Amino acid sequence: MMAQDGVTVSTEAGVMLITLDRPEKLNAYTDAMGRALARAVRSASADDAVRAIIITGAGRAFCAGADVSAGAEAFDMAGAGAGNFGNGRGRGRGAGREDSFIHALFEATKPTIAAINGPAVGVGITLTLPCDVRICSTNARIGFVFARRGLVPEAGSAWFLPRLVGLPQALRWCLSGRLFDAEAAKAGGLVSEVVFPGELVDRARAIAAEMTQGTAPVAIAMTRAMLWRLGSAASPDDALAVDAAWNIALGAGPDVKEGVAAFLEKREPAFPGRVSADLPPGYPWGAPKPRRRKVAS
Repeated sequence: MMAQDGVTVSTEAGVMLITLDRPEKLNAYTDAMGRALARAVRSASADDAVRAIIITGAGRAFCAGADVSAGAEAFDMAGAGAGNFGNGRGRGRGAGREDSFIHALFEATKPTIAAINGPAVGVGITLTLPCDVRICSTNARIGFVFARRGLVPEAGSAWFLPRLVGLPQALRWCLSGRLFDAEAAKAGGLVSEVVFPGELVDRARAIAAEMTQGTAPVAIAMTRAMLWRLGSAASPDDALAVDAAWNIALGAGPDVKEGVAAFLEKREPAFPGRVSADLPPGYPWGAPKPRRRKVAS
């Protein structure tokens, strides 16, 4: 287990658990936390031993939003104290795409699950939007509160949120800036499940197992890239071009041979393909491939 910059990382049974770990501050977000989150996600993406990523919070909160202990200067994007809030553009912080948790999550090669254990407000909820699955405990309280702070939605949430919940629901939550509970989050399509607090991480692990047991890591990485990028394409022609080319690339490979053999032999497959070495040229549409990073466990 490794703790650094407000984030604790541990890996067990192929699942990396990333915990926002400033419980005394309700896990309030800092730039250092954002960079640590990005590093952990990119490490998981490059590590063939990791099959899924879970993000949760320590203590009673998931993330209470930006750390405003310095006052309004915490939001001064032009000043020396500017935060980047995941966009990779924090002035004076050396921030770039590699330091952006939004890019790290969007470009992840592994399924990502947000296990929202308590209050998740502002950046505390927008950081979950690039995750593939969001579940929450009955203790969750959520708010896109930016308009109530004189701000606009950040961390790419104006792109992510309408795709996840639809424009009418996104407008209602963001224009009111109000807090809402776990059941409202589920009814609005933001989270898929609401569970009791003590069951949350175990349920997230079970979901991770559903997506990784018996599936090919390379196919999972490519499928994730296709669904996130092609769902808003102007026509199905874009998807047809990509899925045709990628299925040709995969069709003659060892993963398909193993998948078919395992099906015919009625056994669990042992796919040989590795994300670190076997993603096809151009994956995904010219975005940089993940680089291997070491994270202690």
